[in-house]
Amino acid sequence: MSDATGGAHEQRPLTRREARDSASPESTDPTAAQVPVVDESLIPPRPPMPQPPAAAHDAAAHMREQFRQARGEFETHVTQAREQLDQANERIKERTGRDLILAILVGLGFGAVVLGALLFVKELFVPIALAIAVLGVFELTRALRTAGRRIDIVPQVIVGVLIVLAGYFAPMWLSWVAVISSVAFVIVWRLLAQMLVKDGRTYGAVLTDALAGGFVPVYVPFLASIALMLLAQDGGQWWVLALVIVAVAADTGAYAAGLAFGKHPMAPRISPKKTWEGFSGAVVAAISAGVLLALFMLGLPWWAGVIFGAAILLTATLGDLAESMLKRDMGIKDMSSWLPGHGGILDRLDSILPSTIPALALYFLFAPMMVL
Repeated sequence: MSDATGGAHEQRPLTRREARDSASPESTDPTAAQVPVVDESLIPPRPPMPQPPAAAHDAAAHMREQFRQARGEFETHVTQAREQLDQANERIKERTGRDLILAILVGLGFGAVVLGALLFVKELFVPIALAIAVLGVFELTRALRTAGRRIDIVPQVIVGVLIVLAGYFAPMWLSWVAVISSVAFVIVWRLLAQMLVKDGRTYGAVLTDALAGGFVPVYVPFLASIALMLLAQDGGQWWVLALVIVAVAADTGAYAAGLAFGKHPMAPRISPKKTWEGFSGAVVAAISAGVLLALFMLGLPWWAGVIFGAAILLTATLGDLAESMLKRDMGIKDMSSWLPGHGGILDRLDSILPSTIPALALYFLFAPMMVL
């Protein structure tokens, strides 16, 4: 019986306390069952880090070297081109007396201002023309005074402003009255000023001073006012723009042809650097520009463009020669140095100012033919 009882006792499951008490001392650490023991000898070695192939490294270095060589060659070419351009500019400057690059930049800036005013709001051209006329009056007056003539600047500027504004805002007949009155005013001013001074100046010199003073408002403000008379007409801004384009084209054609082929002087005593070859280039450029402008801007037949281009060419050439003769008589090369690469204001307007007369006349002649 006791055996049966002992067998039953042996088959009874252990309680939680009995099982905990019978556990070995090593099992008391709760982390013993959670962290396994790892044999480091069984861990394979870490593979080496991948290295870039030698071919790729050589290719990158080769590309960098090619880039450095290409950059060096480009800088060398730029330096050589700049040196060649400077040398060509110096040769042109020695032959023509002008800095070509500076002249082009100044011309482009001046042309952009005039073009913007004529294309967008033609009234903006009025203050531009007024400023140009006043500067031209001051420039011519100073040049004449340098040559020994006594010209009064203040009355010249006053009548210059009056004549220019009358060209746009007053009737045409009143502009003529303003011109005649202005010439008489500056002459009387000069004579009265000479009488007050009493410095023993000869009658011939006084008369020359008075005539030179009367020439200034006719040459600069009056011719500028004719451009404003043309501007005030219906579609007049296009005719003013055409006048400027043809005059500039003639000047550019003469400059390029004379520089490339010029051998036979045109007027050696007046302007030794002007040649018949340059004049031929001016003829081609002016007639071509006149025909294109007549067909595509002024709405005129091609033959009217030929007449317009020829008329502007004739007056532009005569104006250029006349100012050259005037400067030679005064013993100066340029009227001033206000426009780098060009000289003075009048050195650029010598061909445009006289051309305003045929431009206005041809406007009234061709106006019935225009297709607006």
